[in-house]
Amino acid sequence: MNMILDIKNLHKNYGTLNILNDVNVQIEEGDFLVLVGPSGCGKSTLLNCIAGLEDITSGSIAIDGRDMTSVSPKDRDIAMVFQSYALYPTMSVANNITFGMKVRGVDKATREAKLQQVAKQLQIEALLSRRPGQLSGGQRQRVAMGRALVRDPKLFLFDEPLSNLDAKLRVEMRTEIKKLHKELGASMVYVTHDQIEAMTLATKIVVMKGGVVQQIGTPSEIYTKPANLFVADFMGSPAMNLIPSKASQNGSGSDLVIEREGMPPLVLHDQTAKNLPQDVIIGIRPEDIGDAKLRKSEGLEMSECLVDVVEPAGADTYLLLTLGGKEVTARVPGETDAVSGQSMNFTFNMSKISYFDPETGLRLN
Repeated sequence: MNMILDIKNLHKNYGTLNILNDVNVQIEEGDFLVLVGPSGCGKSTLLNCIAGLEDITSGSIAIDGRDMTSVSPKDRDIAMVFQSYALYPTMSVANNITFGMKVRGVDKATREAKLQQVAKQLQIEALLSRRPGQLSGGQRQRVAMGRALVRDPKLFLFDEPLSNLDAKLRVEMRTEIKKLHKELGASMVYVTHDQIEAMTLATKIVVMKGGVVQQIGTPSEIYTKPANLFVADFMGSPAMNLIPSKASQNGSGSDLVIEREGMPPLVLHDQTAKNLPQDVIIGIRPEDIGDAKLRKSEGLEMSECLVDVVEPAGADTYLLLTLGGKEVTARVPGETDAVSGQSMNFTFNMSKISYFDPETGLRLN
């Protein structure tokens, strides 16, 4: 496959303030790369560096095999969709979409053909004569995307394009962007702080914190094998449960002892876990803690635990427990008969367990 974006050893400083620290990211043609992390992690700054809107302190950026480190934004063969849409208020939708082509000297017939093509893709044919002030937020977003699509760039850059939309429209536009990516086979870099958006859209995710890349992987890799405690806690809704425990060798596996206030310790057994440190943090997703009455328990650890809170959520119910001094969430089917303040049997899927070093925060297995 053709390497579309190759970022090597990128650093970005503002004076003595280090914003991006030794970033290395590569994507192949057709990839949908999502940069995700909390506010201030450097994801938008990295996008601006790719676009040429920010100069980098050191390192290099190549697009489609060409070094773009010192090339101006207009010559990088990119198209950017901003959070603010950045539409011309006095121009019609049609003119907003084709204005860039007109400036570049593209002939009228080609401009019109491209306009009709993207208007059909984005289902905005009926809006072409309107002005931005006459459009809803979702319609403006489609126009901003249309302006990018007519360029046929090597790389599309999206800077939190859905953050101004309401929840229902965000879901709809997320689906539209996913469809577009599939139809066009385009290479995209997308910035968001929303980890659900990242998981649903990406072919590859870059998780960032404090200007440092924490993990790069597919959505499945990031979700099932987080590289450290930060990724485990940040990616997933609800987040991965992170439970302090004491480990001891038991034959070829390990016993894991979790303290509980007012109850005997919870002891879990993992026949595949070897050479764990005595103090270890267990990571387990809410869906891997089940209601024993509603889930076949063959091959699963089972133990009685006290239910603190029951939170019905339609098809699912969230049960809150306290294990190892931490609030732990179990995601079980909605038909559970769990009652707050009462004990019940839970299953623990040990094959899905992650282990982390409490000192370094790094994954151990």
